[in-house]
Amino acid sequence: MPSPIDLIVGLGNPGSEYAQTRHNVGFWLLDELAKISGTTFQTQSKFFGETARLKMDDHDCWLLKPTTFMNRSGQSVGAVAAFYRIPVERILVVHDDLDLAPGTIRLKEGGGHGGHNGLRDITTRFSSGKYLRLRIGIGHPGSGSDVSKYVLNRPSASEEMDIHHAITSSLDSMPDILSGNLQKAMNELHSKKDQD
Repeated sequence: MPSPIDLIVGLGNPGSEYAQTRHNVGFWLLDELAKISGTTFQTQSKFFGETARLKMDDHDCWLLKPTTFMNRSGQSVGAVAAFYRIPVERILVVHDDLDLAPGTIRLKEGGGHGGHNGLRDITTRFSSGKYLRLRIGIGHPGSGSDVSKYVLNRPSASEEMDIHHAITSSLDSMPDILSGNLQKAMNELHSKKDQD
């Protein structure tokens, strides 16, 4: 039986120069989630990030936006998990994914880091990849040598629209994700792009 979620982590880089970049779509989703639920983020130096308390239906959990920069995300996630005694299986990490087209979203249980620096650091911190991932497609530049520049730039207007559409779809399924009803959430999320 899948575990309910006690911590949702959105990955991104701090600072206004990164706010609209592809690498920050995890922040975008958490900002929207906080907005629709009427909660606000507070900077917490002991957690190396910004946190908020989310209440949705009968479930409540923590939201976290690390301010450590992407390749040190595990420092922030580890600090929150240790303080609130949250096991790795009850963590959802929202992140950008180069292997998915813009507007595609996938929910995944565990796995490797796929070259994503934020996931790599979280997995290293917990010595485990057994956290839930919400993968938001940003597309791929076509060449591996262009990836760094690509993720740190803003998507095109049409790509950005597709990404925000995916985020909206994710928020619709969030009550099921939080309660651990993952199969239902996967069925809904994984079919939406095909229907559009």
